[in-house]
Order: sequence, then structure tokens, then C-alpha cells
Amino acid sequence: MNEHDKNSLNLPNTAFPMKANLAQREPEWLKHWDNIQLYQKIQEKNKGKPKFILPDGPPYANGEIHLGHAVNKILKDMILKSKILSGFLAPFVPGWDCHGLPIELNVEKQVGRPGVKVDAKTFRQKCREYVLTQVEAQRAGFIRLGILGDWQNPYLTMDYKYEADIIRSLSTIAANGHLHKGFKPVHWCIDCGSALAEAEVEYADKTSPAIDVCFPVLDPNMMNVAGPFKQSLPETASVSVVIWTTTPWTLPANQAVAVHPDLTYVLLKSADKYYIVVSNLVDAFSKRTGLEDVEIVGECLGGALENTQLQHPFYDKCVPIVLGEHVTVDTGTGLVHTAPVHGVDDYMIGIKYHLSMDNPVNANGCYHSSVPLFAGEHVFKANDKVIEILKEKGHLLSFVKMQHSYPHCWRHKSPLIFRATQQWFVGMDQNGLRTLALDAIQKVNWIPEWGQARIEGMVRDRPDWCISRQRTWCVPMCLFVHKESGELHPKTAELMEAVAKKVEQAGIEAWYELTPEELLGSDAEWYEKSSDALDVWFDSGVMHTCVLEKRLELGFPADLFLEGSDQHRGWFQSSLLTSVAMKQVAPYKQVLTHGFTVDALGRKMSKSLGNVIAPDKVTKTLGADILRLWVSATDYRSEMSVSDEILKRMSDSYRRIRNTIRFLLANLNGFDPKQDRIAFEDLIVLDQWVIDRARVLQQEIIQAYSDYQFHTCYQKIQHFCSIDLGSFYLDIIKDRQYTGKRDGLPRRSAQTALYYLVECLVRWIAPILSFTAEEIWQNMPGDREGSVFLSEWYAELPTTSMQGKMTQAFWDKVLVVRECVNKTLEEARAAGSIGSGLEAEVNLYCHPEHYELLTQLKDELRFVLITSQAKIYPADERPSDAKETSLAGLWVVVQPSIYPKCDRCWHRREDVNQNSEHPGICSRCVENVAGNGETRIYA
Repeated sequence: MNEHDKNSLNLPNTAFPMKANLAQREPEWLKHWDNIQLYQKIQEKNKGKPKFILPDGPPYANGEIHLGHAVNKILKDMILKSKILSGFLAPFVPGWDCHGLPIELNVEKQVGRPGVKVDAKTFRQKCREYVLTQVEAQRAGFIRLGILGDWQNPYLTMDYKYEADIIRSLSTIAANGHLHKGFKPVHWCIDCGSALAEAEVEYADKTSPAIDVCFPVLDPNMMNVAGPFKQSLPETASVSVVIWTTTPWTLPANQAVAVHPDLTYVLLKSADKYYIVVSNLVDAFSKRTGLEDVEIVGECLGGALENTQLQHPFYDKCVPIVLGEHVTVDTGTGLVHTAPVHGVDDYMIGIKYHLSMDNPVNANGCYHSSVPLFAGEHVFKANDKVIEILKEKGHLLSFVKMQHSYPHCWRHKSPLIFRATQQWFVGMDQNGLRTLALDAIQKVNWIPEWGQARIEGMVRDRPDWCISRQRTWCVPMCLFVHKESGELHPKTAELMEAVAKKVEQAGIEAWYELTPEELLGSDAEWYEKSSDALDVWFDSGVMHTCVLEKRLELGFPADLFLEGSDQHRGWFQSSLLTSVAMKQVAPYKQVLTHGFTVDALGRKMSKSLGNVIAPDKVTKTLGADILRLWVSATDYRSEMSVSDEILKRMSDSYRRIRNTIRFLLANLNGFDPKQDRIAFEDLIVLDQWVIDRARVLQQEIIQAYSDYQFHTCYQKIQHFCSIDLGSFYLDIIKDRQYTGKRDGLPRRSAQTALYYLVECLVRWIAPILSFTAEEIWQNMPGDREGSVFLSEWYAELPTTSMQGKMTQAFWDKVLVVRECVNKTLEEARAAGSIGSGLEAEVNLYCHPEHYELLTQLKDELRFVLITSQAKIYPADERPSDAKETSLAGLWVVVQPSIYPKCDRCWHRREDVNQNSEHPGICSRCVENVAGNGETRIYA
């Protein structure tokens, strides 16, 4: 082949590199986006278009971002970018939760406890300064992941305006009749020194003493023939009811023993003593306590035992038997030790029976100095002493240590206690909030569907929401309470608005510096400022009012809330309850839940296990796009497995997509879409097929994005790149792309298809592989916007139907035939009879349906099969040793070509070297080099 013929090859060329170097290149794209103010340009471009509002459930401004943060933000980013491509105005305002205990604890390490080593005002200022450092660090981490948003104007729950609107939100809830003060048992963290909300409670195993305790019946004769058991007992009979508990430390607060009115209770005799337990648990009770020769001597319903007087097991007082529907027979004795200040069910029983509500336990978890036997002792350390005293009194029947699920503080991981205190509550039933919330839940689309049942169960069963805390760095409740009655000031709404205006100017410090006289005048003599602060979940829970309703680019209600599955008891619920309490509607139209990240073995990420994968490490090594690709490829509805090996596999998948698009770009070298694009009806049929395939696939991908099915998007894109393009279309067109006449129809037809493909693919991957898509965008031919995110889904794909019989179904069948031929070629290659497919000639022997199919391609079948020659024969002409392929009715025979190899196209053809001016090449190549170019119709 002469030099001119060699130079006539259309070799691929592009500035888009094969090696991604994402870790190095991605920061450059971030600078580019910042320089062109991409986020602002997107908002300007889409102004006036339909809105899609996906607010940010604020992460806590404490610590570096972890993989859960990354998953959450990437999912939101993929949704919003897909909405932008769909023509929506889809702003993203990031936010941070800024108040609360974890921040206090970190600041305490720096400056000491407020009121001890530093005054409260200075402490709050240090908290504010600390939050800003955390926000800045987390913001940089999120931006590095490629998250587009209004990063310079986020919302912070400690912004003065936000703090003021929190106070206004509380005022509205109070005005709507949902706020009340009550002395109720709440989850109390001894380490926090504060009440906890339901969302701040997690359950973990704890080892506790499990004991059976006797409460002697004060008048055993009431059990005789005139009493409930109708038995004749000796005058000296010892009769006791038996309770079972895993919290011995609560016995000092015991005020009653509860039985179920409709359960059957039995009178057991063992030796000369009698015990009362529920009939269902007699065997378990006898085995646990080791009582011998147990005999049932009588029975009655629990209702008959009401008001029976019992001797407290170690105090000189009597307590009654009361009735309670909460008593079960799951374990224990069917009689429940009742301490109204240490349990919600107990509290409700205490109200019904007017039991004492004296709380013997201080905020630090120690008994008051007035508590007999246990004064000053810590409750958990008192368990042993309680047991010892019970032994001395002869009222301990059994004692073992058992492991069970127990409420813990989600911050300190320490066990909680139930402790009755004066707290402020959002009442679930006092003004119909529970009913309103359950009705609102029905009108929301929950994704996955099980989310609805989960939050319904939580709302249906939850107690009143305790919203007060005893903290320093929280938004104060800003209430004025009557010193004697405890009632709120009659002008509470006006007063709270006045306070809110001051907080808008100076932050929450304005409340602490305010004197009652400033607002109350002469009423100041009778009212005092509440010292309680708001539960931090209230802060984020009213974001719908403080942000969605206040920022012009946003709106209420949101189209979608998206957070982890733990937020059914957290942000989803606090937002729902506050919104319904204020506006009688849910703050969201849809709620999407994602699972937690676990390692490849399904284990929770833990530093102790060494399986933590930090987003920062991934971006510095593999790049953020690999992390984003993993998120898209994983079904987020359940646990999301990740490991170094899984991320390595994602890198391999990424390379397949990148290399496919690089091939498209490299073969668009010299293509000007304005001048060189070919009309669809004039394209080679195979090019029509791939464009039509892309058109159908684009509709499927857009729908998958709309349904938040990102793993479906990933699978379809990956399959298209690997199978439709890599293993079929691109493999076939290389011949005419490289060897065709430079501006001839066969090459321009292929380039037109490639142009359409890259226009589609760059948009399909943009929500997922944002950095890579931007890099592709800058290397594409033609005039275009400054960023892929300033465009929309590609709308210029031809919609003309494919002509004749060569529809999608036709090419699907051809693809099956090609796979069979490739398998036969591979067998011949393994046997050593051929090298590449172009060294072979294939004969296909077919049943009529395959014969009719393949003959439509005429001589161009060889280009589809990538062999130097391909001939088709009826099946009955096949040689006797021909083997049928996996496709019934098709036999393939491979033989090495006897013809010389063309130096230019590498096909082995009889007409090589027949033109003296073009030695070493075939006549087809001569036509492509010196003539008008070959004619191709089908492939």
C-alpha cells in the first residue's frame, strides 16, 4: 500500500483522554462551574418553568461528612439534575442543623461547661463559632462530590431569621391548641441531663437484673371462700402477689401493682406459702423461681382483684392492685410493678387511680436525699442494693442477669431512664393532631410503599411529643408562665412575635438578655420567663415554614423529601407533625427513603471493624464520579453494600462507559453537524436502527429518572454501551468509519449516528457522572451551551419510523445470528485454523425463516459478521458434518480464506492487487481512495 492510500484512512482522534484521572480533573471542573456561576445560570435559564422542590433535610453541623451523607446528597443531586434536564426549575438550597447537645459537648471540651468554667452567653457564642467551622468543612466535602446548589446562601438553623421563625412556628402551634405543659415520664438521658424525643432514642442490648418480687397481701383472709379465689386458707397463711421486673431501681417509686381485668389469675400453693400469678405463665414462673410441689388451689379474673391492698416489699406503706389493659403475658408473672413517674403506661394508670406522682430521682440519675435507704445513690448502682434489701426482707423469689433490648441515648450510647418531669408537649390527641396527621399521611406518595405503613404505625402509637429541653445551645421556648398557676400569658402570641422580632436582630441571645418588664409591664410581677429550650428536632421540623415558605425560589409544599429510613421517626415525622399542627397539611407530596450503607458482608460501617469508607478518600483516589456511579448502580431501597472491591468493579464499569463515548468522539473527528449531518431517511439502515434504539431507550431512561429508579438508568446505559454498541454496532461500523471515503455517505451516515448517540449519552449520564459528562460536553462537535446542565434531554432525535422490513425486530434477530457465528469463529480460532474473523469465510445453512432474514442483507452480511466473505444456503444443502448452532435451524461452517489480505481494510479478497496504481489493496478500497466511494445500504 502506497503512502497516499495509507494516509486516506480515517483514524480516530480526540482530545478526550482514555485515562480519566478523575481525582485530578474533577477539581478543575468545580473551578470551571464556579467561574461561570453555573448554578446561578441554571436558575436564570429555567426561571418561569415549572418548579420541582426537593429541600435539604439538614445534616448536623458536627464532624466530617461520612458515606451516609454522600449517598443522601448524591441521590438528591441526581434527582435535581434529571429534573433540570426535563425542563424544571429545580433549585437546591443546602442547609445545616446547628443547635443541640453534640455541639455543646464539643465546645465543652474547648472552654468548659457553661455556668462552671464559662458564662452561658460566652458559651453560646463559642457554639456559634464552632458551627461555622463545621459548616465550612462539610460544605467543601459536599461540593467536592459534584453537588450543585446555592452553596453561598444555605440555610442555617442558627441564622437569626431562622431562629426567629422557629419561635413564630411554636407560637402558631400554641395558638392552634396543640401545646401543653405536663408532668409526665419522658426518656431522660443522665449524661445529657435532659429529656429526649422519640427520634433521639435508639435500642441496644443491655444486661439487667431480672427479679421476681413478692408483694404480701395485707389481708390474706380476703382470699377465703368470701373472696375472689373462694378458698379456705389458714389464718396464718402468707399470700403474696409476684411481680417481675428488669429495673429494680424503680421499686422505691412503686405505687401499685397492675393486673389485666380479663386475664385469669391463679392462687398457687408451695409448701406453706401462697402466690398469685397469671395462669398462662405458671410453668415458666415455677421453673424460674424453683418452687417445689406447686399446686393451683384457686383462680379468678384479674378484675376481681382490684383494690386489694399489698405491702410494699421494703417500705412501710401499702399499695393497691389496679387494672390495666397494658398488662401482657409475654413474660414475667402477669402482674406489673407500677411506678407512675417511671413509665408511660404506669403514668396513665396513676392518673386513673390518683396515685402519687412523687419523683424520687434527680436530673443526674441519683435519688433525692429524702429517699429512704437509697438517698444520693445513682439509680443503676442501686440495683444491687435493692436486691440485697429484698433478700433481707424475704421478698426476693428469683434473680438472674439477662440481656435485653433497652432504650439508649443516640448520642452518648448510654442507657436511658424514664423520669417524670414538668415538660412542654405537642399533644397528639388534645386537639386532633394524631387524626389530622394520619389523614395527611394518606395523601402522600411514599417510596418505597412500606414507608407509609411504617410512619403510620409510629404516629398512631406515639405518645405526646416532648419538645422541651434543658440545654444551653438550643432555641429558647420564649414563653411567659404564671408563677403560681403555670398558665401561659393570655397574650402569648403577641409576646412571642415581639420576642421573634428581637431575635431577628440579635439571635437567641436577645431572649436571654430580655427582662419580663420590657414586654409585660406590670404583669411582670406575676409571670416569669420559661427556662426551657426547644428540642432540636423542632428546629429542622419547621424548615417547611422557615425556608420553603420564605425563599422565593422555593415553595410549599415540597414535591419530595428524601432521607434515610431512620427519618420516619425523625425529620419526616417532626416535619409532618409541625406542618399539620400549623397548616393542617403535610409539608411534602412524596417521601423517598434510602437504606443505610453496609460493607460487602452486610455489616454496619464501624471504625472498630475497619470497614469505614470515607468519601474524601474515594474522591482523592478513584474520583467522585466512581462514588456517584456506585450510588446509581445500587438499589437504595434496601441496605447499600460498599467495599473497596465493589468500588473497583464500579471503576471497571465506568471505563466501559467512558471508552465507549471516547470511541464516539474520536470518530466524530472532522464532523460538522451543521454541514455533514445526513437526513434520517438517507442513512444506512444499521445507522437508522441504532438511532431508533437510542430514541426508545431515551424514553425509558427519562421515565426511570422520573421514577427515581437510578439503578435502572445505570443498567440500561451500561447494557447499551456494552452490548448494543460495544459488542454490535460499533464493532460493525469500524470498517466503513475507518476505510470509507472521508466525506462519503457510508462514513457520514455512521458519523451522523455517532453524533446523535453522543448527544444522548452525555445527557443520560450527566445526573450520575456529572464531571465526566461535562468533560465530554466540552469535546463534542457543534455549537452548544456552556455546560451540559444548561441543556435538556436531546430533542433532535429523528422520529421517522424505520423503512421496510428492517425494523428493530429484524436487527434483534440478526444480533442472535451474529452471536452464533461469533461462537463458531471463536471455536475455529481456538483450534488454530484462523486468527481474526477477517481471515475467515463463513457459510450459513438456514431454515427458510433465517434464510429470508439474512438474504435481505445481500453481500453486506459479511460486514455485519465481520468476515471476509459470508454466503447463505438453504438448510438442505448443508454438509453432513455441519453442526447446528444454539439457534435452531442455523448451521455455520467456517473456513480460512484463500485470498490475499488487503493492506488497507484487512479483508481477504480476490481483487486485492488488481489496480497497479494502488498496490496491496482491494477494489473496494480503491473506490474509497480514488473514486466516488463505495455504496453501502444496510451495514
